[in-house]
Amino acid sequence: MNEKLHVSHLTFDGSATYQIWVGGHVASNWSDRMEGMSVRQPANENGPVVTLLEGKLIDQAALAGLLNTLYEMHLVVLSVECMSVSQEHSSPSQPDETSR
Repeated sequence: MNEKLHVSHLTFDGSATYQIWVGGHVASNWSDRMEGMSVRQPANENGPVVTLLEGKLIDQAALAGLLNTLYEMHLVVLSVECMSVSQEHSSPSQPDETSR
């Protein structure tokens, strides 16, 4: 995790921006399947092919779904880093006891 972030800023239903490195090639036109994240392969002339996925995910469920997609594609996840956290939440807050 980015050293500037503190775990108390992360929430289960909040959005955050991630960098995910995977071993192997992911086509750039697969961005929709990758939850809309940007897809690129940095130049790496002497090493194995790696792909960098970058972008905002709406919540932890979206992150889990993306990681599951990478698993189904038999791609090795090299790292997942939370770069920034949004203050907004993807779902409305729970109703209080008086509204039931």
